[in-house]
Amino acid sequence: MGLTEDRVAVVTGASRGAGKGIALALGEAGTTVYVTGRTREAGALPGTVLDTAAEINARGGTGIPVICDHSQDDQVEALFEQVEREHGALDVLVNNAFAIHPDLARKGPFWEKSLALQDMFDVGMRSAYVASYYAAPLLIKNNAGLIVNTSSFGGRCYMHGPAYGAGKAAVDKMAHDMAVDFRPHNVAIISLWMGLLKTERTKALFEGAPDRYKSFAAAAESPEFTGRLIDALTRDPHLMKRSGQVLIGAELGEELNVRDIDGTSPRSHRETLGAPPAFNKAIVQ
Repeated sequence: MGLTEDRVAVVTGASRGAGKGIALALGEAGTTVYVTGRTREAGALPGTVLDTAAEINARGGTGIPVICDHSQDDQVEALFEQVEREHGALDVLVNNAFAIHPDLARKGPFWEKSLALQDMFDVGMRSAYVASYYAAPLLIKNNAGLIVNTSSFGGRCYMHGPAYGAGKAAVDKMAHDMAVDFRPHNVAIISLWMGLLKTERTKALFEGAPDRYKSFAAAAESPEFTGRLIDALTRDPHLMKRSGQVLIGAELGEELNVRDIDGTSPRSHRETLGAPPAFNKAIVQ
């Protein structure tokens, strides 16, 4: 693969949740991490861009906070201009920014939920495309690189309604198609299905009704597990063979011998929620 030991990564949407866990794990493993997001001050949920970067530094890594609204293309462009000025190139991009609306997990048909759920098409689907667009020249410079789109089983089964499902299916297909363009430059891109995560949001849910969510809490992964997987991928000599694929995090962990922070191996939900899509090999240009 050829990724350098002093890797530079951008993790979008890393104030809290999956992005924070990924950024922490990459930083702890020696990667310089640009932590992006909109949150300057904690609100109902804890966590800011500054907090995540500071925790990376406290663990012995290098975290660089960048306030960036991923719905604004000029801010995304400025982010990658900053990376180029400060480091000249980029090794890893993790597309994780995602717009979570309070109605997302509310039961009921989509027409009874807020129309604002379509914001996931902007920050989630479209933001992954835009960040990859501006990151591409920096990844190509090294003739080696990795893009990971964080995704979920919602791309294959009904999960939270059609807006969520369409957004996840889109970033999965985006990884497949971008892989065709990136392959001559030795840059890999995958879409990674995460399981239920122990984020600030879900922890509050579990603590509010411990008996109801006991089984869910027991099966949940830490957000840092995904970061450990991504770090392992950067060291995988067969990474380019995976490019364009949609991978289940728990299964990738078993293959690469990556454990969660508590030493456990998260289980795959393939049997209940479905297998990743199999795309056709045809290329029409």
